[in-house]
Amino acid sequence: MKRHVQGPEPQTGVGIVAPYDFARDRELWRWVPPTVSLFIARTGGSPEGDNLDSVSALNRPATVRRPTREVCAVGAEVVIYACTACSFVGGTLGEAALRQAMLDAGAPRALTTSGAAVSALRTVKAQRVAVVHPYERPVGNRLRDFLCTAGFDVVACTPLGIPVREVLSAGYAEVAELIHAGDRPDADAIFVSCTALPTYDLIAPLEAELGKPIVTANQATVWAALRALDLNATGPDQTLLNL
Repeated sequence: MKRHVQGPEPQTGVGIVAPYDFARDRELWRWVPPTVSLFIARTGGSPEGDNLDSVSALNRPATVRRPTREVCAVGAEVVIYACTACSFVGGTLGEAALRQAMLDAGAPRALTTSGAAVSALRTVKAQRVAVVHPYERPVGNRLRDFLCTAGFDVVACTPLGIPVREVLSAGYAEVAELIHAGDRPDADAIFVSCTALPTYDLIAPLEAELGKPIVTANQATVWAALRALDLNATGPDQTLLNL
């Protein structure tokens, strides 16, 4: 008797342009439904320098062109540059230039993590935002300016307090401590910046504990990319995903 094997299911492709040192691929996949595939391509490296030099180099439109072409070649229907600092450090004009570069490279739709974070914060109706991040002060100041330009009142901007080179190895304990330290009573939402920080399992329990929405860089990245395709991200009891 012949057996007929079903599948595989048709897939919708989402292109992720990630920084050369991005290491949270598995976390992004956790927000993705079974009918979506992530196509991830990384940028080239950045020159040696401080935190501002590194992310500024990755803010150049030329940085995203080759990886955008790669993910589009395998069928990405939307492309998002999954680096918060690399997309906000040039301000709103720099963020728009990155999106245009991805469109010019063939992306049907183009987004960035910093733009996704703004959309996510507006969706949870945030006005006064407590921001937590792992950046050095000059980059943290650029983040504050970017969010203020977008219309938010940044009531606190709290750094992780470890060397930037150690951020890639940060775990849930460090991130949870950062969120607790950065929260303020007058904040109506918390934004966790940087796609290098793991957050998936922290969001729902800390939202319940602190009584306010928490938007994170990786969460906003996948949420925005899927929303552009009229699809929903998956994350149990996460406020953003239930709106």
